[in-house]
Amino acid sequence: MTELRSPSPATSGKADAAHPRIWVLDDPRPGTSAQALGIAERLGEPFRRIPLIWNWKTHFSGLIPGGSLMGLGEPGITATDLAHPPELVISAGRRSAAVALWMKAHTGCRIVHCMSPGVAGLLWRSEFDLLVLPAHDHAAAAPNVFTILGAPHRMSPAALAAARETWDERLAHLPHPRVALLVGGPPRSTNMAPALAHQIGQRIARLVAVTGGSIMATTSRRTGREATEALAAGLGPCLHVLYRWGEPGKNPYRGFLATADVIVITADSVSMISEACATSAAVYVALPELASRRQQRLAKSLFDAGQARPFNKSIVPWQRPTMDEADRVAAEIRRRFGLG
Repeated sequence: MTELRSPSPATSGKADAAHPRIWVLDDPRPGTSAQALGIAERLGEPFRRIPLIWNWKTHFSGLIPGGSLMGLGEPGITATDLAHPPELVISAGRRSAAVALWMKAHTGCRIVHCMSPGVAGLLWRSEFDLLVLPAHDHAAAAPNVFTILGAPHRMSPAALAAARETWDERLAHLPHPRVALLVGGPPRSTNMAPALAHQIGQRIARLVAVTGGSIMATTSRRTGREATEALAAGLGPCLHVLYRWGEPGKNPYRGFLATADVIVITADSVSMISEACATSAAVYVALPELASRRQQRLAKSLFDAGQARPFNKSIVPWQRPTMDEADRVAAEIRRRFGLG
């Protein structure tokens, strides 16, 4: 990568639309980038997305004092980009942490980082202006640490309202109560046990059939084909729609969230559980055997906060406050830094 000269530190004041004062380091993993993007969107002003592409060298970038662009593929961050440096950089994930630290060292910007920054965080934790960390990770308290429930995301009230408007008519034939069933799978795998998928589908179908309601089910890339077909068989006795991951047509995931009375989610997805809690629906977490210890701690933190309940033998709707942690982070950024 071409050597870059450091411009003068970022100056305060509103940037023009062509040169936003907020940048988001956009990790290629959707669940990771959504955390940074969700916070930026809640700040309510234009921001720039900087796509990040990684190579094997990124594993060593966290060891370099002051951060590093090592491991960042092309186009990366160029001298032309830095002609108009940002005032605030928002990043998420361990691989983005070193890039954020480099940006601070070379532009004087503030950095807000979501999730554990890994080695960079252990060595230069105090350099982050704000670290947004989930309560279930039990991070040590510090002046620059802001603790949240679950993970920030892009499922804002406005996004849910837009999804409701888009999907209301298409889903109008489904009677209430509507139960959204969001099925993931084992972490870092695409091979959920078919028997487990059939079991959860069958259990939900029996409960919903008694109410005269309907099921809106969707699978993820981790579910796998065999488990998806087993889920479909389990749902058979009840009125339902099933979106199979990767099939043609628009993914109705947001529409299901926005129009559900009850949401049941498998315990393996931090993102899906956090997004479900942004709705006003009752939230149940199922199949804890799919979850890692960290994901099990997430579920417990939401149970303790009254945001979700474990799925046992009931899907009774219940009242809970909506949860918008990205908005809480945005408010903290405004309070601390006057941005947004």
